[in-house]
Amino acid sequence: MKVIAVIPARYASTRFPAKLMQDLGGKTVIVRTYEAAIATKLFDDVFVVTDSELIYNEIISNKGKAIMSIKEHESGSDRIAEAVANLDVDIVVNVQGDEPFIDKQSLEKLIEVFDSSLTQNDTIGHVDLASLMREISNEEEINNSNNVKVVVDQNNFALYFSRSVIPYPRDKNAGVRYFQHIGIYAFRKQALLDFYSLPMKSLEASEKLEQLRYLEFGKRIKMVETSHIGIGIDTQEDLVKARLLLK
Repeated sequence: MKVIAVIPARYASTRFPAKLMQDLGGKTVIVRTYEAAIATKLFDDVFVVTDSELIYNEIISNKGKAIMSIKEHESGSDRIAEAVANLDVDIVVNVQGDEPFIDKQSLEKLIEVFDSSLTQNDTIGHVDLASLMREISNEEEINNSNNVKVVVDQNNFALYFSRSVIPYPRDKNAGVRYFQHIGIYAFRKQALLDFYSLPMKSLEASEKLEQLRYLEFGKRIKMVETSHIGIGIDTQEDLVKARLLLK
């Protein structure tokens, strides 16, 4: 089973333009992320895929591997699908370009989902993609629309994702656990290619969540629980925290 990591890297960012090119301890954020992915030793190869010549040249000049996007893309999955279409690969792991402090254990759990003989041979257990979730209990976190929530079945397959509170707590004593979706994915290559060829439907358009396209077209998403809290760099304040952590 050939497993690669792909880091989608857009130069533009609404909240923090050019964040991937910011200095983080003498190297740019995107180079830090690329090197961290390689350092896990989980992947047969690692690529940055980008729409920016600046980012492309930054990776190449640091002896890394980068792919320029040919088209404009609505989502990270679209960008990755275009990049891997002609690559000989079985599993593609999407590593977030703005999270240089990669948690190796969580990535290992995602990849292990596809090692299981159940997912290879049993239609009921088949996994098209896997992703991470962590339990949240703070009401502010649960109600925050920036935190995407996921509900799962008894086998931890995703039923739905939403920015809203799901499930709705009509009975507060029901013992429901709330999970925040962490947007790191491992895909079968074919699931990615299928996604690329499918149209956006109403649920994805409404919530602005690309994972809903997979569900709307019958793909199975296996959720893996983790306690790791990623450190994403979305603001100048996040960058300051990341610099302190690196020290």
